Amino acid sequence: MTDDRLRPLWIDGDVDATDRNLRAALAAETTNAGRAEVLTQLARLEWVRGLESAGALLDEASELAGDNPVARARVLLERGRVLRRTAGDAAAVPVLEEAYEAALEAEQHFIAGDAAHACALAGDMLAWTKRGLELANRYPSASYWRGTLLTNLGDWHRERGEYERSLEAYEAALAAGERATRNPAVMQEARDGAARAREALARASDRR
Repeated sequence: MTDDRLRPLWIDGDVDATDRNLRAALAAETTNAGRAEVLTQLARLEWVRGLESAGALLDEASELAGDNPVARARVLLERGRVLRRTAGDAAAVPVLEEAYEAALEAEQHFIAGDAAHACALAGDMLAWTKRGLELANRYPSASYWRGTLLTNLGDWHRERGEYERSLEAYEAALAAGERATRNPAVMQEARDGAARAREALARASDRR
């Protein structure tokens, strides 16, 4: 369940099919705000591909968005992602936080969950994971992000050698995946992370 009308256009693991879907949607849009929304998703796809054209697409989307709250939230979110890659976390965090607030104001809770997960990666992992999980627990349309938030938290703890906390986060991510359909790649990452955390804990136990 999601309140993001463009999410169904994304085909996990198939960039070409997603590109076709988005370009067909762009051609079908009849309003500037609608076109702006789709352009942000094309920009995101270019970001995934590692292409520099994402920035130009977001500039175009920003001009078309006007004061439409949903389009504005999308522009901010994707702009933050691009900034994180090109200028670093410190530059990205304020824009991503603004995207989160804009999505909440627009009552787009799926987009807000996405923004919370992006904020966690770029900024305060613990605070933003907590905020994202609270959002996911409150709004069914944001619940998709529970598994992603927890998997990223598991990675964060594992990178710091906090293997027990890491395992707890991965197991919580897997439990979240059992309650609803999740991104299979994220769930596989959680399974792999849990296995690595268990191995690290076993090695630590053997050394005692």
